[in-house]
Amino acid sequence: MSRIGRLPVEVPQGVNIKIKGSNVRVKGPKGLLEHTFPASMKISFKDGVVTVERPSDAHEHRALHGMTRALINNMVVGVSKGFEKILEINGVGYRAELSGKKLILNVGYSHPVEFEPPEGISFDVDSRGRQIKVQGYDKALVGQIAADIRKVRPPEPYKGKGIKYIDERIRRKAGKAGKV
Repeated sequence: MSRIGRLPVEVPQGVNIKIKGSNVRVKGPKGLLEHTFPASMKISFKDGVVTVERPSDAHEHRALHGMTRALINNMVVGVSKGFEKILEINGVGYRAELSGKKLILNVGYSHPVEFEPPEGISFDVDSRGRQIKVQGYDKALVGQIAADIRKVRPPEPYKGKGIKYIDERIRRKAGKAGKV
């Protein structure tokens, strides 16, 4: 049995779940998420707990079991608490700022790079312009937007300049061996 798949998903107060066959709709204070899962998974909601059951021990069903439960849990946590990714900017003159809801990055190019947040995503920049928080209720979308921001100027291994995740470690290189 899948260790993740067999765990029940606790649904907090204020979160509504509607299950129609393999379609799951989760609505909470932060927003609304809807996803269609494989029809072979049996999803049930009873007494504030969502459970996922698989029809057999076939390899495909075992793989889908844990994934389905994890996605439902991410939906419930997202609409109740939300998700965030924090990015850090390192480099002389590199900074981020907000213009309305739009994120503007100055990271060494001849032009500023602008990011318009999609629906359900918000940006927050600290007072020094060195940390960016990407917040939202859809875990996959938050991660994708954070990855797109990081892709603008990934950290380089010699001086560590660029945009990195707050918990990311950059492997540093020595540089030229003959330089004293």
